[in-house]
Amino acid sequence: MSLTPSSMIEVKRTRNKGRGVFATVLIPANTVFERAPLLIIPAKEVLECEHGEFLYHYVFEYPTAKNKVALALGFGSLYNHSYQPNAYYEDVGRQIKEYRALRDIQKGEEITINYNGTDGGNDPLCFEVAAES
Repeated sequence: MSLTPSSMIEVKRTRNKGRGVFATVLIPANTVFERAPLLIIPAKEVLECEHGEFLYHYVFEYPTAKNKVALALGFGSLYNHSYQPNAYYEDVGRQIKEYRALRDIQKGEEITINYNGTDGGNDPLCFEVAAES
């Protein structure tokens, strides 16, 4: 599977959350707008690092590899959280995460995902995220 940057998205500053990923065009529901390669990292190097846990907020669980986490490249680790997301992600192929629109995403709209991994997952997160604007 070939991976190329998407012209449908861009990173911009947000009011309350630092940076976020935004649509540069109308993204119709069910459209794959990014395929991000993953770096698979031993979990202890991210979660138990003596120099801090900076990457902790940017990695995904990677259940297919024991004691590993995944850092999504491209814009993959920059999507902000929402319990009412307009997009979702899933692992596809070998070390690739795919981001897809749950509904039409308007040009200029921030693209959000549910960090729980499902669009309906309301479980509390194990770290704080900035309030939605």
